[in-house]
Amino acid sequence: MNNAITNYIFQYYDAITSGRIRAGKWIKLIYKILVEGINGGEWLFDWKKANKAIKFIENFCHHSEGRNDLLKLELWQKAIVSAIFGILDKKTGYRQFREVFLIVARKNGKTLFAAAIMAYMAYIDGEYGAKLYCLAPKLEQADLAYDAFYQIVQSDDELAEISKKRRSDIYIKDFNTTVKKIAFNSKKSDGFNPHFVLNDEMEAWPGDQGLKQYEVMTSAIGARKQPLILSTSTAGYENDGIFDELMKRSTAFLKGRGTEQTEKRLLPFLYIIDDVEKWDTREELEKSNPNLGVSVSWEYYEEKIVVARKSLAAKAEFLTKFCNIKQNSSIAWLDYIDVERAAGQKYTLEDFRGCYCVAGIDLSRTTDLTAATLIIERDGKNYVITQFFMPRERFKVAINEENVPYNIFEQQGFLTLSGDHQVDYKDVYKWFIDLVKKYKIKPLKVGYDRYCAGYLVQEMKEAGFHMDDVYQGTNLTPVLHTFEGDLKDGNYCLGENNLLRSHLLNVAVDININDSRMKPVKLERRAHIDGAVSIFDALAVKMKYHKEIGRQLQNKAA
Repeated sequence: MNNAITNYIFQYYDAITSGRIRAGKWIKLIYKILVEGINGGEWLFDWKKANKAIKFIENFCHHSEGRNDLLKLELWQKAIVSAIFGILDKKTGYRQFREVFLIVARKNGKTLFAAAIMAYMAYIDGEYGAKLYCLAPKLEQADLAYDAFYQIVQSDDELAEISKKRRSDIYIKDFNTTVKKIAFNSKKSDGFNPHFVLNDEMEAWPGDQGLKQYEVMTSAIGARKQPLILSTSTAGYENDGIFDELMKRSTAFLKGRGTEQTEKRLLPFLYIIDDVEKWDTREELEKSNPNLGVSVSWEYYEEKIVVARKSLAAKAEFLTKFCNIKQNSSIAWLDYIDVERAAGQKYTLEDFRGCYCVAGIDLSRTTDLTAATLIIERDGKNYVITQFFMPRERFKVAINEENVPYNIFEQQGFLTLSGDHQVDYKDVYKWFIDLVKKYKIKPLKVGYDRYCAGYLVQEMKEAGFHMDDVYQGTNLTPVLHTFEGDLKDGNYCLGENNLLRSHLLNVAVDININDSRMKPVKLERRAHIDGAVSIFDALAVKMKYHKEIGRQLQNKAA
């Protein structure tokens, strides 16, 4: 590995895998992906471009608070800069990554680091007429990163000479480049053509407004050859916002490497502790604080820890800001390899003629998918059979909109077209009736979502099915734990239903840090998890009535 002399990605990977530098699981994963991608030829690596960015930062960018000396990058920072500027798309030769998501604890110099990257993009990147933005919900919130950038400019005579601070921006005449701070305006995207966007302290971005603003910027960068959105954050308290969205996308990418839906342009660096129980140890805190001993001292943390041990509120603050453990965090749940290992077997309903089972139904709230699932236990394995239902008009649109081959799933028999604009629940009812009459398969209990039951439940009760409502909340915690454990142990068979497989990989879990209870949520807003939820409904009634039906479900006499 001769490149290791100048490739800081390799150097850092060697340090964190050997234990010379402590790093959490997410950091180890991203660098494993980067190293394998470079060595395997997935991407090009230009060490000259990587080191050019590093040299600029270390030769032109000064500290702006408490000291004025040049910024000296640590190995973890050099590795990030190398990944951003040195890894290139094989086809185009432009930078591979367009979205960078950096989670690192407070006091680790992330704002100055981000401003230094912004300076490189403004002065050296070579984009004439570039537009660079510091974006935040309010102008005063964008000031921190904007001022850090301006201080870098002012501290260097060469940069200051070609730069002019105007009323609303900083103008670099030689390159016709502007650097501007802006506040949220998700309704207005006209005029945005960003080369670089710095989103600092994203944990404070409010809910839906933050999501829409981020979408505006990601849509706007399409006109540039190699734009960059850099989002920095600690953990926070805002739920269902852009922090959660990027966290779910990031962890899904890191856990699901190799899937056809793998992210291509997202580069996440998640400096987070692994073991919450050891939140107050230096061993764990080094994982969320890569600059520990450089920009922040251990003594500083020791004082904070003393206070946090005596106060639940102080502990929650410490976990959030210094450990990067969000108080209600959403993370990708299942490992791709575990789902893949459980899939691919060929079986049909006929193979389970005469068997007992449990069932679950996830009924569509709007005009989308409905899923019905059987879980059949035999020879120590849990066989899953899931049938999906979709309205015909939605089917026509979804094929093009969702990049999901619903037409193939219909041809394979895993998807039934039902109704025109909404699923006709009579088709779901008929599917269950056919189970009993045609295949002699006997669902002993059927779990369903109480909020979307409709008339189907009553009809099924009248037909003799034992129906039981399942609340889709943290009460599913034991179900999720059991399913994940059994899946990892190889006790599940998912068959050839790739639509179901994708739904399982779309599941994230919201974890309440106070009691570790969790509930299933979507990895992203447009994702579907209906098939997975129907499994959880089935498992919920299986667990609830195990004493009553457990022996029958073993199907030993079947």
